Order: sequence, then C-alpha cells, then structure tokens
Amino acid sequence: MRIGMLDGSIVQAPFSSFRETSAAAAMDAKAVQTLNPSGSIRPEKFGIRPAFSLSRPGNIRFIRRRIAPMEVSCSYNNIPASILKSEGRNVPLEEELILKNRSQQIQPYLNGRCIYVVGMMGSGKTTVGKIISQVLSYSFCDCDTLVEEEVGANSVADIFKLYGESFFRDKETEALHKLSVMHKFVISTGGGAVMRPINWKYMHKGVSIWLDVPVEALAKRIAAVGTNSRPLLHCEAGDAYTAALTRLSALFEERGEAYANANARVSLENIATKLGRRDVSDLSPTVIAIEALEQIGNFLKAEDGGYARY
Repeated sequence: MRIGMLDGSIVQAPFSSFRETSAAAAMDAKAVQTLNPSGSIRPEKFGIRPAFSLSRPGNIRFIRRRIAPMEVSCSYNNIPASILKSEGRNVPLEEELILKNRSQQIQPYLNGRCIYVVGMMGSGKTTVGKIISQVLSYSFCDCDTLVEEEVGANSVADIFKLYGESFFRDKETEALHKLSVMHKFVISTGGGAVMRPINWKYMHKGVSIWLDVPVEALAKRIAAVGTNSRPLLHCEAGDAYTAALTRLSALFEERGEAYANANARVSLENIATKLGRRDVSDLSPTVIAIEALEQIGNFLKAEDGGYARY
C-alpha cells in the first residue's frame, strides 16, 4: 500500500475559541479588509455582514507500507503559491481569503481527522474535496480511483461490466476500511457508498459532509458530459437529460435518508438563496467549499457541546 501522508502530534485545544456565526462573518470581512485596503473587494457579495503511520508523536514523514489484500495509492497535494485554481480557473481573491479564514477557524479542532465527502454522482465531490484538502494542507483520495487501481480497471463502469456492482461495493468497503485509520485526508466517496452501514462505521471515524445538489442540476451536468462513466445511468431511454433525471430521481429516493447520516450538509439551494443566485449551477466550487468548511465548523461546535466567545 503506498500512502503519502502527514502524521504528526496533534495539539489538543478546548473549543472555547470557536466563535458564533456572526463573529466568524465579521472576521471574514476583517480579513478581506486587511488585505484589501483599497476596498475593491466587497465581502457583502458572500453574505458577510460586519457584526498511515503510527509513528511516535512529533514525527512528520512520508511512509511506504504494504497492507494486503489491496494496494491503495494516495498522493499528497502541495499547496500552490496562490492557493486555489479550481479545475484550471483562477479563483477571485475575496473567495480565496474567506476560504483561508474558514479553514483556519476549524483546522485546530479537526485533530487530524479525515473528511469524507458524500453525495450523488455529479455533485462535485472530487472538485470540492480537492479544494478543501489544499486549504487544510490535507492529502486527497478519490475512493473510486483507489478501487480502479486495485482491480486494474480503467473506470468504475468497466468494473461494473466485468465483475458486477456487488464486487465493486465490496472493494469500496475494503478501501474505506483501509482509509479509516488514516489522518489528514479528504476522501471523495462513491455515490452509493452511503448504502452500507459498515461504510458509515468507517466514515464516522472522521467527519462526513454531504453535498446536497438538486437532481435537476445533476441531470444537466451529467447530460452535458455524457453517461459513459456512469454505469447506473446506462439503462434509461430517451434524451440525455430526461434519462439522467429519471434515473437520478430514483437513486435519490433510495439514498436520500442514507446521505442524511452525514455529520454536516451543504445545500446548494440554500447557498444560492443566500447569495441571490437563481441557479445553483452559478455557484463556484470555491463558494461551495467555503460553505462546507462552515458546516463542518458548526458540527465541531455541536460535538464539543458549544463554544464560548473570545
């Protein structure tokens, strides 16, 4: 098993330094103002209003270790000088500053726990997960990719075709088991991983976040790029959008309650409403990542039994 990870001692800290949402928003605004004395960046745009190594503690190193029966390769992502370029596009400075501020608020209280990103196919788990991993200085793993590498297949669709869905799900559970003992990873999971209770046992060793995207938006995304890589969408007839919408709606009926087991939820509809956007497709991955970090922070506050003001 080839694992690139950082495993160092974790400084335990009380949750008294976590602030209320209004105070966090004020800090976001202050961060923007500090690095933007000209005032060209407007924090109001984002709804901001003033108001696997078990080495000895202290060691930070890369390790190579084989764990049978499957080999998993996870790479460590170095943070670029200008933190974020999402899928090749430049990120506005104000988004970058707010994202950094959100990450700094929650990072001490994660205690190195992994973050599992769950959601329907096409919800942006990989894109948003990579952004979160970069800003937290975590490594990133795509669970589907791990299974593909273990099986020696080019895609999940190939695995379904050659071995069946049950075989894939078994390998997926095996991968999550291996990942559950790691630290400082953001893990993008397969859309159906939530259906097995044993997978939740593994994921709840970290913090799970659900990207909740309307099925209409998912259908548009998937129809635009095709369904060749989506084995569960091949059986529907009709035009691409209608076929995708029909199947995705059925899948969400099956999986919706399971997604709700996540520790935190990011509703793209809620973000769009807060920012005055008509279409969730107008939301950038960075804005979604900002909301994800905020919701993770809210979970950590509740987990600790509350927080005190500075």
